[in-house]
Amino acid sequence: MMPAASRQLTLDLTTPPAHSRADFLPAPANRDALAVLDAPQDWPQGRMLLIGPEGAGKSHLAAFWAAENGARRMKAAALRPDAADGLAAEGGALVIEDADRAGRAAGAEQALFHLWNLCAPRDCLLLLTARTPPRDWGLVLPDLRSRMDAMPQVRLMPPDESLLAAVLVKLFADRQQAVPADLIDWLVLHMPRDLGLARRLVAAMDRAAMADKRPITRRIAAELLNGLSAEDM
Repeated sequence: MMPAASRQLTLDLTTPPAHSRADFLPAPANRDALAVLDAPQDWPQGRMLLIGPEGAGKSHLAAFWAAENGARRMKAAALRPDAADGLAAEGGALVIEDADRAGRAAGAEQALFHLWNLCAPRDCLLLLTARTPPRDWGLVLPDLRSRMDAMPQVRLMPPDESLLAAVLVKLFADRQQAVPADLIDWLVLHMPRDLGLARRLVAAMDRAAMADKRPITRRIAAELLNGLSAEDM
């Protein structure tokens, strides 16, 4: 390894993640969620909650669903009560991401409550994404908590080995890193089936390779995987 003082200054030259439908990787873990999002006409009162762990594909699904349905996308923490009326368009569509963070943001709970009440009468589709069920959001407003608990839900399941491998290939490609197939195979066998961890691991390997001007090797992968896994414990 090169001395820290001689490392080059690294710039993040990665391209933005590809979030079109064509870039989505269908698999048993996301099959049900994809089917539900493709049939919004069947959502009770035009509402749906998509639940899945970090890195499971919620943002990717929300991105191309929003593009195909002309929906506006907002982070729950950025919601404000006085802006809710303008977000719920007649006959429109709206995506609120990271709804599980509404309980920790001033005004977000009230705004989400207003949107719940506005969207159905205006025939505005409402898609929420969250990492956890509403009972874990720390919501204070009883009326909002009861509505979120009753909201129809669909879940992204843990990935199988083939999906994890495909996601790793895509993450490396997003960072313009070409890695050997045997490295992907090794990672799939040695890391948890956690897509959030996969994202952090690929980012760490990319930074290490650029900083030290060296290719990504199994040794680098093992060192970084052990470190990241320990942080998550």
